[in-house]
Amino acid sequence: MARPLRVERAEAWYHVTARGNERRPIFRDDRDRRHFCELLTETTDRFRLALRAYVLMENHYHLMVETQEANLGRAMQWLGVSYSVWFNRRHVRAGHLFQGRYRAIIIDRDAWALGLSRYVHLNPVRVGAWGLDKAAQRHMRLGVGAPPDERLVRERMEHLRRYCWSSYPAYAGLGNAPDWIACDAVLDLQGVRRREERRRVYRDYVEATLREGLVENPWRQLFGQVVLGSQDFFRRLQVARQGDGREQPALRAMKPRPPFAQVVALVERLKGEQWDQFRNRHGDWGRDLALYLGRSESGLKLRQLGEACGGMDYAGVSAAVKRFERRVAEDTELAKLLARAKSELLNVEI
Repeated sequence: MARPLRVERAEAWYHVTARGNERRPIFRDDRDRRHFCELLTETTDRFRLALRAYVLMENHYHLMVETQEANLGRAMQWLGVSYSVWFNRRHVRAGHLFQGRYRAIIIDRDAWALGLSRYVHLNPVRVGAWGLDKAAQRHMRLGVGAPPDERLVRERMEHLRRYCWSSYPAYAGLGNAPDWIACDAVLDLQGVRRREERRRVYRDYVEATLREGLVENPWRQLFGQVVLGSQDFFRRLQVARQGDGREQPALRAMKPRPPFAQVVALVERLKGEQWDQFRNRHGDWGRDLALYLGRSESGLKLRQLGEACGGMDYAGVSAAVKRFERRVAEDTELAKLLARAKSELLNVEI
């Protein structure tokens, strides 16, 4: 199994999460949660981290941290091992507590820290019981979900505000912020100066989601599975890579996405024809290959690809991509051609 890619940088912001082995609880009661918070406080002191936001759920946790040194791996290893040993001793158990190693995403603070803090803080209500789980979110995006009634909105809000194993009460001004949570750097991103006003604005920002029923999913903007930010941020980032492409396939995705013009030039060379000659040719493997690569490698939307094909309907683009996938599964020569195309796109400097 491939190991998670690690990006170790000083003065960087991260979203960190870890889940219980086989999705089992890592917190059985409040004593467990208190001890984890104690260890978390010690971790921030020992490794000079700033804890920007957190939430503890039954079988996983989320942290937003800022590093001063390139030592996130050592910090998280110390936290995970220390808690696992204590938990196993307390509950008379043996074996792994966590499902593999933690996952860390390096984030563009200016573009995503505010939105990601909201995502983290909404975890206690982003479940089926409150109508904000993944299935409900999918229905809302498709326009088939009913808007929540006032009673449900009120109950969501009360649960979120009462949930004490989270930094949300400190952010929203609902309680005293402990010394080990540093909220100001995120609140500053709102552009509001007065302390109490900042907390009210933040509270409205988070709780508006409870009324609308839609939670923005930040993971759609990931680059290489480990970077959350704009493409400019991704290009500027000088990635400190640990491991190699064989051990960590995510390294292959750390290069910026190729522009569609580069995809077209490659397909023209492989096919021996100009794009204008085959881009409107229904069922042509070259056109479908370009659309497939434009979707998978360039990350373009169906509508954008349709425009590149002279105004092709997005449903037609979707059908072409699926058709190409079926052809690749049945045609070994076409599969080899696809592998060659992906390899060349990966190795070309952008």
